[in-house]
Formats: sequence, structure tokens, C-alpha cells
Amino acid sequence: MKVTLLIPTLNEVDGMKAIMPLINKEWYDQLLIVDGNSTDGTIEFCKQQGIPIYIQQKKGMRHAYAEVWDKITGDVVVTFSPDGNSIPEKIPECIKKMKEGYDMVIVSRYKDGAKSLDDDIVTGFGNKVFTSMISIFHGFHYTDAMVIYRAYKTNLAQKLNLNDEKAYAFPEKLFKTTVSWEPLLSIRAARNKLKIAEIPGDEPKRVSGKRKLQVLPWGAVFFYQVFREIFVKKYV
Repeated sequence: MKVTLLIPTLNEVDGMKAIMPLINKEWYDQLLIVDGNSTDGTIEFCKQQGIPIYIQQKKGMRHAYAEVWDKITGDVVVTFSPDGNSIPEKIPECIKKMKEGYDMVIVSRYKDGAKSLDDDIVTGFGNKVFTSMISIFHGFHYTDAMVIYRAYKTNLAQKLNLNDEKAYAFPEKLFKTTVSWEPLLSIRAARNKLKIAEIPGDEPKRVSGKRKLQVLPWGAVFFYQVFREIFVKKYV
């Protein structure tokens, strides 16, 4: 089983310098950085270190994924945040679980005593609400349906049609934002009764940089997706 470690960046140079030395090269077969046009030296750092980096053309996380997906060589992709929120030592745990035959493994910030030190009252409440809604309406009991830190089979992007513009276009235009595809991935994986696992993993405070979260616009889009997916019977 080949593994691609996919790391999205946007002005993460301090995090990259602190976190990348902690990632063992034996954990993956391919390392790929997708950058949202950083201006703080992230791009230059990657080039200096010989780390493959792709500069995305369209803004937003889901566009970052879409633009590099055909460059991924792994059977499994691990999406990882380099800002300090993702604990590197959970990567081999994810891969071990994937080798047991799972379709997706999530590093949950709220499972079995794990905690987020980056949450505030608003984000903690929002994560709980959306995770509960996805669990109730779509058939798998998640503890963290929103987090970026997860491993999943690369072919799920096509199998679950995660680039389906109909799932994003209306609410993104309405709320003038662009979201990532993790919530939709969680929803459609549950709907398709895929084999899903969660492992506990703390979320430390970020090393540096600013949180990119857009609480109200993203929350509105995710709310739309949760209910839209109840009624959409076919999306591939």
C-alpha cells in the first residue's frame, strides 16, 4: 500500500520549519505540498528543502485538493496540517489502521479523552453540532467529522464525487466563500456505509500563523450540505 502525505499550506513557514523535521520519511511514499500562494517564505523553504510543491491556481482548500489529485501516486492519502495542530506521530497509526482494511481513518480531537487546545467556545460548539448532525442524519457515529487530519483511499475522491460542484456552488456563491471537502467526505462515506475508523489525537495550539476558519460562512455551507445530502439520492 503506497501512501501520499498531502500537506496544504498558506503562510506556514514557521510551522513547516518546526513540524517537518518530526515527520519520518519512512512513513510515506510520496510527499506533496499544495500551496495557496504563500507570501511568508513557505514556498522558498520547500524549494530549499527539495520538497515537491504545487502552487494552486484557484483559492480554497477543495480547489487545492482538486488541482493536485491527479498528481497523487499513493493508494492512500493522508491530509495533514503543518501549523502544529496535527501531531506527526499519529501518521503511522493512521496507516496501520488503513492496512487493516478501512476506507477512512480520522484522527479525532474528541475521542477517548483527546482534546483540542486550538478550539474556542465557538469552534468547539460548531464542531460538536455539525459532527452530531452528520452522525444523526447520515448513519455513522462520528466524534469528529470535520477535521482535516485523516487518511483515506485516494479513489474516494472520484467514488464519492467530492468535486461535485452542485454540492458547493449555491451556498458558496451565497455566502461568498469556498469550503474544504472534509465534511462532505464524512457525509458520503457514511451514506455509502464505507468502513470508517477514528483514533484519538490531541490538537495542540498552532505553532504560528493565523486561523483561516470563516466561522459563519463555512458553517452556513456545511449546514446546507448536511441537509442537501439527505435528499440527494445519486451524485455519481
